[in-house]
Amino acid sequence: MLKSVEDLSATKKRLTIEIPADVIEAEIQKGFTEAQKLARIPGFRPGKIPASMIEKKYGKGIENDVLEKLVPEYYGKALEEAGLKPVARPEMESGITLVRSVPVTMQLTVEVRPKVEPLVYEGIAVKDVPVVVTDEEVDGVMKNAAEEKGSYEPVDAPVQTGDLLTVDYAVEGDETPAKDTLIKVGAGPYPPVFFDALVGRRKGDIIDIEVEFPDTIPSSFAGKTPKFHLTIKEMKRKGVLPIDDELAKDLGFETLHAAKDKVRENLEAEKTFDAERKQQLEIVEKLVASHECQVPEGLIKADLERMLGEAQARGTFEGTPEEFEQQNRDKAVKAVKASILLEIIGEKENVQVSEDEMKNAIFGFAARFNISPENVVKYYTSRDGSLAGLRNGIFEKKTLKLLLEKATIEKGV
Repeated sequence: MLKSVEDLSATKKRLTIEIPADVIEAEIQKGFTEAQKLARIPGFRPGKIPASMIEKKYGKGIENDVLEKLVPEYYGKALEEAGLKPVARPEMESGITLVRSVPVTMQLTVEVRPKVEPLVYEGIAVKDVPVVVTDEEVDGVMKNAAEEKGSYEPVDAPVQTGDLLTVDYAVEGDETPAKDTLIKVGAGPYPPVFFDALVGRRKGDIIDIEVEFPDTIPSSFAGKTPKFHLTIKEMKRKGVLPIDDELAKDLGFETLHAAKDKVRENLEAEKTFDAERKQQLEIVEKLVASHECQVPEGLIKADLERMLGEAQARGTFEGTPEEFEQQNRDKAVKAVKASILLEIIGEKENVQVSEDEMKNAIFGFAARFNISPENVVKYYTSRDGSLAGLRNGIFEKKTLKLLLEKATIEKGV
């Protein structure tokens, strides 16, 4: 049972919890009874081993098992009784010693979610973000589709960006020339000045190119300045299909009109998603600015560690963790505070995440990144230890959707 709660700060509490002696003894006796049934000692029939022998042989193990069961059970009850939401694992202030017929008293400190009062989140004013899809945007998508469906055909014309060239080349100092190499002008592991030397040339031209390859280019010439002696043997250019009913049928539609309607629908959905995302971010900014609360230090440090790991993986930060914290602490505090507010609001509004929503998210993630659903599950469990991170992401999205529905949209601002 909970004996006392001491406020160390708004987000850190010291709990004193007592487990009654009779409860402990009852669990120990259950353990002895079970051990007596299962134990095998030469000279005794199963179930007939004297209790004193069971206690001598298995007593310490049973006592440890009892503590492993009762400590988290009574900790959970104490949190519920105190109305606290932990955000990290508790820290035991001293060891636990079990003495038969004596209550076990334990003191532990735990970081908890702060209480936010008053909590105001209805009618937040956000700017209207008009969603408009123009004919030019629809035509642009259709033009891109026509270009994608087109095929490369030989042409006799000056080279342009996007042309596909077949070339032979030799590099000064390299005795092995390259034959029938395909180069798409403007793409691939070549510096822009290399392509500049090709643009405007024609089939049959012989070109000498000396160009510096930066270290960052994924090429065997990276960090070098090779001299190319290059011959353009063939040149092809991608033809653009006419934008008509035939193109629409090739894309899976009956008519060009139907294809354009679908393109417009998709563009509207994309723009609506972007508009709502902007409004939701505005809501979060205003929520964070209008609610004062202390943020648990453990959550801030965890978010900073995550941010640092991501920055190091991207190669965008090479300093010390202390330097990173100095530069990014305010950002982490703001992110954690936003997460806490969304969690409290979502709970108050009874936002739930169903198993179907979890499955849909897993399959959607798998399709988007072309990996198996099993690997999506492995990713989240290896990162978070469970699917809690995925579930929390869905929870926050649903809470943000609800907040936008309750917001006041300011037109013409």
